[in-house]
Order: sequence, then structure tokens, then C-alpha cells
Amino acid sequence: QVQLVESGGGLVQPGGSLRLSCAASGSIFSIYLMGWYRQAPGKQRELVAEVTSGGSTKYADSVKGRFTISRDNAKKTVNLQMNSLKPEDTALYYCNTKHPGYSHLEYWGQGTQVTVSS
Repeated sequence: QVQLVESGGGLVQPGGSLRLSCAASGSIFSIYLMGWYRQAPGKQRELVAEVTSGGSTKYADSVKGRFTISRDNAKKTVNLQMNSLKPEDTALYYCNTKHPGYSHLEYWGQGTQVTVSS
């Protein structure tokens, strides 16, 4: 049983920063990809950022230069540092982890709300 627990969401003014954290427990191995997705009301869930076991990263174009993803394989954690936040970043953010070779081995957190508003 794999569990992902997110923390760090909240309300922030435009231009502000937030740091999201996700802790994994259970049978998850360092080979797994770890990432963050988000879903705004009325929109599809989209990839925000992803990091491989080796530290290679991928970002949505809309967050490049503003967000930074990092992971700690020993602690089974993944973080998302979000700077220069914009109202359009408002969404429910989900932690995700998946095996790079087996699509059925994918797990989601419960989500944490990020609201960017003045």
C-alpha cells in the first residue's frame, strides 16, 4: 500500500511564494518518477513538474523559471518550490508517483489547495 501525503498549500498574494511537500510511504522505490499535477475548476488535470530518480526534471511551460521540483530518495519526499505565483496558478495540486515502466504502478495524493489572490 502506497500513500502520498501533501502539505504546504494555502492562500498567497500574486507574486508570493509557497512550498509544497509530499511524503511517500509504503512500497515505493527510488526508481519511481515523482511529480506534481494540478487541476483548476473546469479544467483537466495537468502536469506541473516531474523529477526522475536521477534528478532529471520536466516542467510545464507555464511554470518554467518560477517553480522548482526536488526530491530526496532516502526520505521518499518530493517538494515543489513555487515563486512569483500568479492567479492562474490557483488549483488543487496533487502529488504523484509512478513506475517508469509499469503504468499500473501509479499513485496519487489527496491534493492540497493553492489559491493565488489579492
